[in-house]
Amino acid sequence: MAASESFSDRDSWERRWEQALAQHGDAIVSKPPNPLLVGEFSDVEPGRALDAGCGHGAESIWLAGLGWRVTAVDFSVAALERGRATGTALDLGEQIEWLEGDLGVWTPEPAAYDLVSCLYVHVAGSAVEMVQRLASGVAPGGTLFLVGYPATDPETGEPTMAAGQNQVTVPDALAALTDGWEIEIAENRPREVGGGVDAVVRARRW
Repeated sequence: MAASESFSDRDSWERRWEQALAQHGDAIVSKPPNPLLVGEFSDVEPGRALDAGCGHGAESIWLAGLGWRVTAVDFSVAALERGRATGTALDLGEQIEWLEGDLGVWTPEPAAYDLVSCLYVHVAGSAVEMVQRLASGVAPGGTLFLVGYPATDPETGEPTMAAGQNQVTVPDALAALTDGWEIEIAENRPREVGGGVDAVVRARRW
């Protein structure tokens, strides 16, 4: 739910977040950060990070706890408010900037971030175009980290739990990251839950 489909769908996403937080708020807040992000960046020297599609902020708060200065962007006001409250309670309020923004159109500050992370964002339009916009925020020497859940299993062709959604795939990312990028990871990893794969891309900007 930490994602942007389109402005017209914004109200439905807001209702989902409000309902989920009202019914399961404690469980949601206590969920750990994404293990793929943790596995890649636990030992990386902190700098300035962008968490694009931050949802309730589990990854933003984890990064801030490691010393990163984080810009956390989502278009759900309810999710942002919960993230802000959690970060403040953990004395991380000064390290995280919470911004309301629709990733269907939102563009980061150019070449400003040492890490841009975008996990499981549901894209309204072109995933390639969104990746290009987010990639513009990566500073020279910085890293872009993308994870998507393809709507069909690439091995079986069967629909996954993400059926009906448009998330970033490995071909999307490779099409977007042509000149000026070193592709460090671009692979589909089998998911432990829900079937299908995670499309995982890590790229460094020259």
